[in-house]
Amino acid sequence: MNTATHSPIAFIGGGNMASAIIGGLVRQGLPADRVLVVEPFAEARAKLAADHGVQALEQAGPALAQATLVVWAVKPQVFKDAAAPVRAHAGGALHLSVAAGIRSDSIARWLGSERIVRAMPNTPALVGQGMTGLFARSAVTADDRQRVEQALASTGESLWVAEESQLDAVTALSGSGPAYVFYFLEAMVQAGVAMGLPAEQAQRLAVGTFGGATELARRSDEPLETLRQRVTSKGGTTYAAITSLQQAQVGEAFVRAMQAAEQRARELGDEFGAG
Repeated sequence: MNTATHSPIAFIGGGNMASAIIGGLVRQGLPADRVLVVEPFAEARAKLAADHGVQALEQAGPALAQATLVVWAVKPQVFKDAAAPVRAHAGGALHLSVAAGIRSDSIARWLGSERIVRAMPNTPALVGQGMTGLFARSAVTADDRQRVEQALASTGESLWVAEESQLDAVTALSGSGPAYVFYFLEAMVQAGVAMGLPAEQAQRLAVGTFGGATELARRSDEPLETLRQRVTSKGGTTYAAITSLQQAQVGEAFVRAMQAAEQRARELGDEFGAG
């Protein structure tokens, strides 16, 4: 780990995503005593202390002044109220927000800082297989970007987008994406059971197939369409399945669903970013 990341890091909110990042940082070599978490719920504070050995406080206070990076892992609806006490102690830090929908203009206004990075992670980050979209305001330096990348490295992959509005598309594609995969897996398991397989075997087959196909796509330089066509012999079993999906316009419905997610991401920014 870069020595810069041994500077104190504060987390506002100590839920699953914060815990995943903290765990990764500690595994990378960040001393637990360099991590401070502000978490209002006693049970969550106790779990953080037990799992990672970090200090967890009920509310923001002067201890935050030491933090050079503040990670915002709060629910969108409480961000504004949580910002005021943090601003008093750590307004000048680099701020990384993983709160869905809250735009950086709002965060900058609430914190009085321009050094803000927005992140859109997804839940596979909990097992180190996440995909995170990142956007930086103009005041964020190259060193700041590197600091953010290092902080998130153990959660999986990340990529930077040029325009903040693109994070709404990232939200729809990868942020909400795991739920689409689980939804499709549920349907595959249901079909397997209906065709006579035990549920446990159907799930193992479905999950293994998804994982293998994803890894094949990751390693291949060929277009996804080519990979699909290679499995789809005309007149065969896969052809029958794909034809049925196309006749039902599943692809078009899927695109509409993701557009609905993107629209909701924009609405969240409008809803929680005022003031």
